[in-house]
Amino acid sequence: MRLRRFAARLAVRTRTLWGRIRRRERREMVAFRRWIANTSNLLHLTVLLLIPVLIGAVTFVSNAIDALSFLLFPPLASGTYTLFSDPEGRYASPSRFILALTVGALCGLVAYGFTAWVHGPTDMAIVHPSSAALAIFLAGGATWALDVEAPSAFSTALLTLVTGDVEPVEYVVSIFAASLVIAGVFTLWREEFYERRAEYLYETVRGDDHVLVPMRGDDEMATRTAFFAARLAAAHAAGKVVLLDVLPPDEVVDSEAENAPSDSTPNLPVSETTGNPAADAAVERLESTAHQLRTHVGIPVEVVVASGDSLPATTEAAANTNSDLIVTPYEEDRGFLSDYVRGLFGGEYDTVAFRSVGTEYCWRRVLVLVARPGDSAHAMIDFASRLAGETGSVSVTTCISTEVERRPAETKLANLVETVDGNVETRVSKSDVTAFIDANAASYDLVVLGSSGDRSAASRFISPPTFERIREIDCDVAVFDRGL
Repeated sequence: MRLRRFAARLAVRTRTLWGRIRRRERREMVAFRRWIANTSNLLHLTVLLLIPVLIGAVTFVSNAIDALSFLLFPPLASGTYTLFSDPEGRYASPSRFILALTVGALCGLVAYGFTAWVHGPTDMAIVHPSSAALAIFLAGGATWALDVEAPSAFSTALLTLVTGDVEPVEYVVSIFAASLVIAGVFTLWREEFYERRAEYLYETVRGDDHVLVPMRGDDEMATRTAFFAARLAAAHAAGKVVLLDVLPPDEVVDSEAENAPSDSTPNLPVSETTGNPAADAAVERLESTAHQLRTHVGIPVEVVVASGDSLPATTEAAANTNSDLIVTPYEEDRGFLSDYVRGLFGGEYDTVAFRSVGTEYCWRRVLVLVARPGDSAHAMIDFASRLAGETGSVSVTTCISTEVERRPAETKLANLVETVDGNVETRVSKSDVTAFIDANAASYDLVVLGSSGDRSAASRFISPPTFERIREIDCDVAVFDRGL
């Protein structure tokens, strides 16, 4: 008996420990996925992992072929880094990469031949000063004339003069062959992965197409929120909207509710609401809005009525309907975010709190405010591009405090919008973000900004989130919070 109890306790502890390990693994995977969604981090990781493999492969070939000189690797490594570290930059051209390395080596070969003709044959270990000067002069002039200027061209021009046991001509051929291989790998990586990284790394591009809408507050605001959610979901072929109404437990009276424990929050499908006045009224209200969405947006819509506390009932409904995004009306309580919206923010589901001041059901001019790169910024830009469509426009903006920040900010925004289709512009403004929104909101239909969920509590206390500092603007506002 004791052995049986011990075995049972051991099994429980093992399952508990295994569950903790799995939860930790999931958290680590989520953190890594969000970290690598930052384009800068992705490029650094690529440089760290891929370039050593490429150089190692070329070294393996070099060791097997006597005609290849190890001296080809310094310019090859530096040129490879230039390609992969800035795939959209000035030097990120496979043809420029090949031509610059090869032209540099040819210039070194010409300089070596000219020096040998003037001064006679010399030891390959000793470089005549005139050879070095002529090689650099020719490399600079040739790359300038061909518009293929690159730092690696000058290194190949000099290294051709000291090729050791390898003939300079063979060195030039090996430079061309090795650069051709590197350029081919870079082209494949850029076209098949980097330029399509949104499909692999940015979750909202692949998901957030089943949208749950808690129909809270007055009917007009709830309906506008539902239309906003429908426009988001309709951008994906598998898009679907679920309209949710949560009733207090004492308003739901049927046999299932009476027999359920007092702390339960059962979902009531439409077919089970007949004969219950509160549930029937909720279903009628939801179906009226659902009919408008099906008619005007052309998207599948489901309705769900639940009972219990609002927050747990909402998250349970999201799980039961396989929703991956919650769009709720923006709510405040005594000037602060309501407990309900605050509970959804920081929860396991991506959440948008929508605040509307207009009467239109389309958002063609969208302003996206981003503070830092990451998956939240990508998600907000993705949502904005869905709403704007092919005929609208999206302005992705960040605010800076000093001119020193301008160049890094421009690069950050360029990386964020590279994978977005449609009419997208970037703006860097040297101003306070609240002042910028107040001055420009009237030119847009919608402002999208983050919930500041990645900031510490102390940081939010010192400087409240932007959405809490903008009260009266002539524009709809969508506040996005990334789920766990």
